Amino acid sequence: MLYYLCYELLYRKYASSLPLLKVFNVFQYVTFRTAYAAITALALSLLFGPWVISKLREFKFGQEIREEGPASHQAKRGTPTMGGVLIIGSILISTLLWANLKNWSVWIAMFGMLGCAAVGFADDYIKIVKKRSLGLTARQKLLGQLVVCILVGVLLFGFTDYTSVVSVPFLKNYRPDLYFWGYTAFIVIVIIGSSNAVNLTDGLDGLAISVTVIAASALTALTYITGHAKFADYLDMVHTPGVWELTIFGGGLVGASLGFLWFNAPQAEVFMGDVGSLGIGGALGTMSVLIKQELVLPILGGVFVIEALSVMIQVTSFKLTRKRVFKMAPLHHHFELLGWKEPKIVFRFLIVAILFALLSLTTLKLR
Repeated sequence: MLYYLCYELLYRKYASSLPLLKVFNVFQYVTFRTAYAAITALALSLLFGPWVISKLREFKFGQEIREEGPASHQAKRGTPTMGGVLIIGSILISTLLWANLKNWSVWIAMFGMLGCAAVGFADDYIKIVKKRSLGLTARQKLLGQLVVCILVGVLLFGFTDYTSVVSVPFLKNYRPDLYFWGYTAFIVIVIIGSSNAVNLTDGLDGLAISVTVIAASALTALTYITGHAKFADYLDMVHTPGVWELTIFGGGLVGASLGFLWFNAPQAEVFMGDVGSLGIGGALGTMSVLIKQELVLPILGGVFVIEALSVMIQVTSFKLTRKRVFKMAPLHHHFELLGWKEPKIVFRFLIVAILFALLSLTTLKLR
């Protein structure tokens, strides 16, 4: 919106006759708009956070806690949940304000995020209405995510110049072509995996959202580099024209996450719920697909991957041997039962997340 008003209208049409309007030339730069998208999302989160929390309390949208979980978590019962609407709303508003809305990548990213968030919203709502810790069944949740992912694939190949070639880190001369159906299946795996991995990580105050800040920051940097023709060519990356407009969306994700962390830091005043965790995971997954860095995403979001793998290992081990590898899964609960305090777990996982993010950026040269 501001791109059209300030650059397309005021600068391009009237700056020649009114020199003072030349100041609006700055709105053409993606870096400028990305920074202000982040600031806008952060400001919106901080400004509307108290109001959202009070409304969630008023509607009695309180979190249900599993009885088999760590005993310390029982004190969190009733804490307002579904705070993810604050994150999603802040990202949407900041993106609509600062992005060039003629760019299909922006709309596809918002669709991927909103679609996964809608599945999470349904899951949260059922938990609240039925007063239980489980909402949608696993099959229902996966079906909803599957529909979203297929539609993302259709939009990509139908409205953009997207190719079905896979970019493989560390192997610059190996780029297999999966074609439409193969790549659509690949998109399903990436987005569903990302969405559920963030969801599984969301179990301690400030954990998932702080790791999101790091992962989203690194992914936004990769988006800018991928969308810049000269940088992409120099680093031998698959360049998609116009995709760097997606950095505005990434900036909004970083800003909104920082704003939510203000209220979610221990002791949490609000939880993001599945609407937040599935939505964030959907946003990260869709961004990685759009910039063709799907295989870098597991490195970039290494903490999310480890948390998801811990659940898979635990379930597989118990089904095959009736024995548990961890005291409890996901992994952060294992450390809780070992006696680690929540803040220590969160900060140590955050350090690991930073290391993974730095590692993902090294793939730019190791090709």
